[in-house]
Parts: sequence; structure tokens; C-alpha cells
Amino acid sequence: MIAEFTVVPLDKGAHLSKWVAPILEIVAESGVSYQFTAMGTILEGDWDEVMSVVRRCHERMREISERVITTVKIDDHAGHSGRMRGKVESVERELGRELSKD
Repeated sequence: MIAEFTVVPLDKGAHLSKWVAPILEIVAESGVSYQFTAMGTILEGDWDEVMSVVRRCHERMREISERVITTVKIDDHAGHSGRMRGKVESVERELGRELSKD
């Protein structure tokens, strides 16, 4: 499965990089395949490992913030792997070119 998630502290102002950075340490140390984007983080793995990472990230943010919103979007396609990059490559093939990496 792939899952995109965001963890947002509601009491830390408009600039969140200081608060998001420790969350990305949890993701990086988890061993789960991931892609960090400007709007969230995409994880790829089995249900238990992905949801464990999301839970740990939410719990960590709760340690530093009184109110936290965590959103999760899941694409669970049985028997498929490598979809985080594969979905992008599929669209690139249709276009006949690579998409911007910026």
C-alpha cells in the first residue's frame, strides 16, 4: 500500500519546518520507503508498518503540541509494490516525457 500523510500542529504558527523535522526523523529511521513532499509524506509498505509510522509521528507531534491534525490518504492495491515511483512513471510514459522534479 501507499499512504500520504500530514501531521500539523495547530498551535505553532505559520512556519512549521522546525516542528516537522523531528517527524521526518521518525520516518527516515523507520526503514519504510518514503518520499517527502512540500505538502506531506508518502510511505510505501504493508499496512502495519505504514500505520505504525503514521501513529508514531502523530504521537511525537502530540508531545510538542496541544492540538494536532493528522490526515492520511491510502491507496491499497493488493499484490502490487513499487507503486510510489511506478504511478509517476506511468503518467510520464503517457506524456512521453519526464515530469518536473522541482
